[in-house]
Amino acid sequence: MHVLVIGAGVIGVATAFELRARGFDVTVVDRHPGVAQEASYGNAGVISTAYAGPWAQPGMPGKILAHLLRSASPVIFRPSIDPAQWRWLVRWLGECRLERFRVNKRRMQRLAEYSRSVLHELRRRHSIDYEQSQGWLQLFRTEADLARAGPSIELLAQAGMPHRLLGADACRALEPALVDGTPLAGGLHLPEEETGNCAYFARRLKDLAAERGVAFRFDTPVTALHIDGGRFRQARTASGAIGSDAVVVAAGADSGRLLGRVGLRLPLYPVKGYSLTARLTRHEFAPLMSVMDEAYKVAITRMGNRLRIAGIAELGNRRLGMRDAALGTLLRVARDWFPGAADYAQARPWVGARPMLPDGPPVLGSTPVSNLYVNLGHGSAGWAMACGSARIVADVVAGAPPQIDLEGLTLERFARKA
Repeated sequence: MHVLVIGAGVIGVATAFELRARGFDVTVVDRHPGVAQEASYGNAGVISTAYAGPWAQPGMPGKILAHLLRSASPVIFRPSIDPAQWRWLVRWLGECRLERFRVNKRRMQRLAEYSRSVLHELRRRHSIDYEQSQGWLQLFRTEADLARAGPSIELLAQAGMPHRLLGADACRALEPALVDGTPLAGGLHLPEEETGNCAYFARRLKDLAAERGVAFRFDTPVTALHIDGGRFRQARTASGAIGSDAVVVAAGADSGRLLGRVGLRLPLYPVKGYSLTARLTRHEFAPLMSVMDEAYKVAITRMGNRLRIAGIAELGNRRLGMRDAALGTLLRVARDWFPGAADYAQARPWVGARPMLPDGPPVLGSTPVSNLYVNLGHGSAGWAMACGSARIVADVVAGAPPQIDLEGLTLERFARKA
């Protein structure tokens, strides 16, 4: 049986690898010249079960409004005449209630925990190095930031996830590189959380998949899916049609366009994220573990001899142009905490579209089209959920029972709301 995977980000590559492990013939197509060229390329590197959660959470609408006119903001909202944007926002607002946040976060944590176990299995079995490091420190500049984190911390305790609330002095003792002058009310230490270079991992897994017979076709944008008689028949590209017995759509932000044209409409919207990657110049001034500035939602991660500063959520502009204000926010946060660590003036900027559903969890598995499957909508937690999502989808394609409960992680949750 031949399966076509559309998309060669970390989600698509991992899906192809898992499908091949089950004996399928697999072809991966992508519009870019290589793997991990979009959201998988310059992300924060967070592989977290505790931090995985929905963007829709209590207090977030007010936070957006409070930052609308500020130059340094974790959220950029650009209203447009795009009806899809407003439909997405209405659904998102409905998911910001505390009870909905708890439901959605538990779903995402269940998947992220499983995904981390699959990632570690792959790392051990295939000796994959992706510049991984352990430990995560969430920094709260103010008591108000700390209070807003209360529901998430409560869920950590309920799930039995190791964590410690620390005062400012304890944060600086744990991470000595934190500069003294920046206000700090406290922090949340997550000792078992992990970070790593997503693009490195995707490239290594692509090589392993290719060695096992997976075919990769790059520079091949898919323009349409041909459905006939309730079944997928072929993907149409500029260089010709590609037929297969089944297809998995894992095309990130482009997935909504492809699925919408065959009548499968999901509230998927691209939320832009930014990053800067700077060369370390003073290792003693750089963080030993990854940190998250909760006020600005900016993560700072050490990757080899580089520092990755990533964050910002921009809603309302589908074009992937760089916004100076967003990059300025990243730069400000990095200099606030680690001013002498890296050559920030020469930092390499990146912007990517994170495919996000309004409630947060992705959509995995079957669709009403019998041989069309999806693996999409992971938002900013794609790296944390990639390996588990891939194994689940491969299980579904193979007709095997997934290893975790898929409640709230399938297309059914939107079908019920339609």
